[in-house]
Amino acid sequence: MSAIAQRFQKLKRYNEVALIGYVTAGDPDPVYTPKIAEALIKGGVDILELGLPFSDPIADGPTIQAASVRALNAGTKPKTVLQLAREIRSNYNVPLVVMTYYNPVFRMGLDNFFQLAKECLVDGVIIPDLPLEEAADYKKAARDFGIDTIFLVAPSTSDARIQKIVAATSGFLYVVSHFGVTGTKSTVEKSTLRLIKRISPFTAGRVPLAVGFGISQPEHVKRVVAAGADAVVVGSAFVSIIEKQQQNFKEMLSEIEETAKILKDATQSKAL
Repeated sequence: MSAIAQRFQKLKRYNEVALIGYVTAGDPDPVYTPKIAEALIKGGVDILELGLPFSDPIADGPTIQAASVRALNAGTKPKTVLQLAREIRSNYNVPLVVMTYYNPVFRMGLDNFFQLAKECLVDGVIIPDLPLEEAADYKKAARDFGIDTIFLVAPSTSDARIQKIVAATSGFLYVVSHFGVTGTKSTVEKSTLRLIKRISPFTAGRVPLAVGFGISQPEHVKRVVAAGADAVVVGSAFVSIIEKQQQNFKEMLSEIEETAKILKDATQSKAL
């Protein structure tokens, strides 16, 4: 059983929902990433997601795009991200997922990428621009090295396609909550709640259902949990803090930890 599956199993015993925290690795500089990860983990993040900065992040909104630019300008390379993952994972018993686009993986070579990811203690990988129909070699390489492949579904995904994606995904299913790109939103749309309820029957008893894109406030978390999510993914809210406080590192870490605590507390609504 993978580390991600074990974490969800443990949370399920306590009727808890997972908080998955995303940051762009290397933002604003690679030396800061381990301490940022530590702040997230202290705040209660159950699974850490590290974004591999890329020049054309088509699924990301302005906040995370800007973070990628800062990280790339600081010299962050794919191997840098994997080395940071190893440093973090060696110190904390928290599953770690790398989110990347397919181009860096393809350039490195599937086996080379997954071998290095395994050596760097990565537990799962998300590639939003790799369609299921073209993912057979990717799935095989990941399986050979014991790494979870986390696929995404969107509001436009048909029921038949959801069924196929659920069968292919491992670790968790990433549900994109709305059309468009990542970024904070003021409310959770009713369509998001309907989407969770539509997908839940496909994932029940098979794989945890995680909801991301636009989740940034405790009330968002509570509504998504009440609709049936097993996890919430929060990214832009943390990345915004990094952008705002990049000249005040101590304050940045404090605010990240406090925000994580507030959001993790909101996940407890399922346990009440």
